[in-house]
Amino acid sequence: MTLTPDTEKSRPYSEKSGPGPVQAPAPTATGPAPLTPLTPLGLLTVLLGASLSSIDFFIVNVALPSIERDLRASPATLEMIVAGYAVAYAVLLVLGGRLGDSYGRRRLFLWGVAAFGVTSLACGLAPGAWWLVGARVAQGAASALMLPQVLATIHATTRGERRAKAVALYGSVSGLGVLLGQVLGGVLVTADLAGTGWRMAFLVNVPVAVAALLCALRAVPDSRAEQPRRGDIGGTLLLGAALTALLLPLSEGRATGWPLWSVLMLAAAPPLAWAFLAVERRAENTGGSPLLPPSLLREPGVRRGLLLGLPIFIGFSGWMFVSAVMLQQGLGYGALKAGLTLVPMGVTQIAASMCAPRLVARLGSRAMTLCALVHGAGLVVLAVTVLWLPWSSLGPVALAPGLALCGLGQGVELALYYRIVLAAVPAARAGAGSGLAATVQQSCLAVGVATIGSLFLALVPGLGMRDAFVVVLGVQCAGLLGLAALSLGLPRRLS
Repeated sequence: MTLTPDTEKSRPYSEKSGPGPVQAPAPTATGPAPLTPLTPLGLLTVLLGASLSSIDFFIVNVALPSIERDLRASPATLEMIVAGYAVAYAVLLVLGGRLGDSYGRRRLFLWGVAAFGVTSLACGLAPGAWWLVGARVAQGAASALMLPQVLATIHATTRGERRAKAVALYGSVSGLGVLLGQVLGGVLVTADLAGTGWRMAFLVNVPVAVAALLCALRAVPDSRAEQPRRGDIGGTLLLGAALTALLLPLSEGRATGWPLWSVLMLAAAPPLAWAFLAVERRAENTGGSPLLPPSLLREPGVRRGLLLGLPIFIGFSGWMFVSAVMLQQGLGYGALKAGLTLVPMGVTQIAASMCAPRLVARLGSRAMTLCALVHGAGLVVLAVTVLWLPWSSLGPVALAPGLALCGLGQGVELALYYRIVLAAVPAARAGAGSGLAATVQQSCLAVGVATIGSLFLALVPGLGMRDAFVVVLGVQCAGLLGLAALSLGLPRRLS
């Protein structure tokens, strides 16, 4: 779900380096051409890798009820199956980009694809719920190795019109991942091929990863930064510890009655976050290579852009988790019907993301304000539909109008996030800015499942599925109103 605009076209090819996960040499009109251009097969291969990591984040939502029944997983453990992937992804994303800069993006892409195939096999063969949680964390780490190399390879091995078309295709992978993840997950779980049930949602990745690996060996050219920066191991460990200390008790604490360990971990999260910032500040002040340079946060536009990401991504991942539980456990839909129910949202999200550049050209930053209101209107329509119609007669057709409005808003919100953040980042630091934006995005996806998902599950015993769902929709509406208000403070014109 990461699309970073090409903001470094003015930088010489030989000077390109930086810590961002999608950084790559960007030749100018007078600079040297890429030594090995990316062929159509190579482009298809790297886009296939990007789609794997995107689809797999969403495919698991449809499979959650089946996983719960088969592995006797608690609701809190289901949250960790989703959030664990996002946490590992967020923590290692920038490090994965730097490893590609240093050791070759083709090599890291191959390693990432191979690791993704192996960890998908481990997920599909999981004998228990916590085995699956661990395998999902490892799968997120594999995605963090693989995905940063995709756009970096495109930038390093294409130019001009070919680059513009390749980046546009890369951007469409995010919307397609949402749609394909839901539908494919429903089809595979319902088909129950050879009695595999939910396991096929993971096992299907294995032959795809093998095919991507074979194609990459043949068609993906190598590239690397000429002045790569070393990895920030201390910062990576502290960020991972801080996120784990926050998310694990939020996911497990409520279900286990808030034992002492959960309270202690929550109390440890702020000091760990402070230690992370201190280490990053020291690394930056001493000429090191911080994972996320704190000085970027002193840019008012960067802070405002990152704040916009909080309601967008927390709400998005929380919604995907809650809707999967509500549709299958609350309304009794099968996995396929639940996946197909969300098709209107996926279709309008793809359409909106494609129209986002034209909308921004006309409205500037007010496009974010408008789409936040459209998204909120979709949630209101869903809430009214759920309250007005009898629970037993709620079908996909009745839910479609609200879902379609949500998709329209989400498509533009997701497309504009990176553009707004990177517009405020100095061109010389675009790599670091994209790394910061991507890490915040993935962290928020994990936080959304842990917070909104936990709120929903906590409300269900007392309120019932219908009223708990409506309350969660109200919380998300409040977040979107905050998003609309924040967007009014943006500069009208976006670069």
